[in-house]
Amino acid sequence: MNQRLKFSSRIFLAAGVYGIVVLLPQYFLEGKLGQDFPPPLTHPEHFYGFIGVALAWQFVFLLIARDVQRYRLLMVPAILEKLSFGVPALVLQAQGRVAALVAGAGIIDLMLAVCFMLAFRASRSVEPESETQPSP
Repeated sequence: MNQRLKFSSRIFLAAGVYGIVVLLPQYFLEGKLGQDFPPPLTHPEHFYGFIGVALAWQFVFLLIARDVQRYRLLMVPAILEKLSFGVPALVLQAQGRVAALVAGAGIIDLMLAVCFMLAFRASRSVEPESETQPSP
């Protein structure tokens, strides 16, 4: 595997592992989050739905890491997945509607979106150089 593909693979592997480590424990933190960041959740289905969908995406990242060229086009919705949390988190923070911790998580997602864009670019197909025959 060439260096560009290794880079792309490592980005998605790290993102997938990080995401699982961060998201999985949240399944058990509904009550604590309600205490630490009042008010308590009034629609837990939104909370668990968000965690579930986000967690599912972490496994997509791990899949991409296994074969970046085969799953390269999945990088585009992966970028959108990161932007779909990162951008609103910063907008909501600017409006004073979420805690700084949420904005911090949004910044991490935006950094991952940039890394995913770099991985997408790095994993593009490289055409083999054609051998030119010297002219007689």
